[in-house]
Amino acid sequence: MGDPDILEGLSQCAPDLGVVVAFGQFLGRRLRELPALGYMINAHASLLPKHRGAAPIAQAILDGDLETGISIMRIEREMDAGPVGQILRTQIHERENSAELAVRLSQLAAQGIVEALDSIVLNEIKWVEQDSAHASVAPKLSKEEGRLDWAQSTHTLIRRIHGLAPRPGAFTEYAEGDESPLVLRILRAQAAHHSPRGSEAPGTLRIVPDAPETQRLQVATGDGWLIPLEVQRAGAKAMPTASFLRGHPLPDGMIFGRSELSNG
Repeated sequence: MGDPDILEGLSQCAPDLGVVVAFGQFLGRRLRELPALGYMINAHASLLPKHRGAAPIAQAILDGDLETGISIMRIEREMDAGPVGQILRTQIHERENSAELAVRLSQLAAQGIVEALDSIVLNEIKWVEQDSAHASVAPKLSKEEGRLDWAQSTHTLIRRIHGLAPRPGAFTEYAEGDESPLVLRILRAQAAHHSPRGSEAPGTLRIVPDAPETQRLQVATGDGWLIPLEVQRAGAKAMPTASFLRGHPLPDGMIFGRSELSNG
């Protein structure tokens, strides 16, 4: 982002400092050093140097992190590698998805930026260089990364479901009769405790009676059972799984991802 007209316009504003949040574009040196203080700051949604990159919120959930936060950092040429002046931490809640965590982190980012600006004005902020030896990357997630591999462990699958919800979304395929495979997105899930898998192949469905007149769906995983709590068919609204089953009953013993397995 080094358009001469933009640089000229910003120069006329004579900024003391630049603030960027979730901008996603490279900032050239002339722009970074344009403010009177000679730098710009960013609120990055991770505990740097962990999860540098485009998808730090999702990556924290995918990795099973217990906490995350906001790092107020100076912007440099290397992605998310500038010195950090302030870190605010928060716990990741059970069953919290990326969208929900992003809302909480946006509020934390606003708080962190205000506090950092106060410290900068008072010349009290201390910039600490990141330890690159402990850095990790959180790359942008593609749609295909949402495809669920039912041979993985239950908790790995749950982290993928929550980390990718609602976008790009975790999904599986299934077939109704001789129709082409349908895509079902799973937006929230939990483990079925005290329920050994037995000999069922990963992806096998079991329809289990739940509360009166309702059913619970369980899917066999590599080491147990997963209970989808919220699902969505293409072009339809997200809904609790029990509501989905009333309108779209699935046969006990069906295998999710059958088309994936048959294709190797």
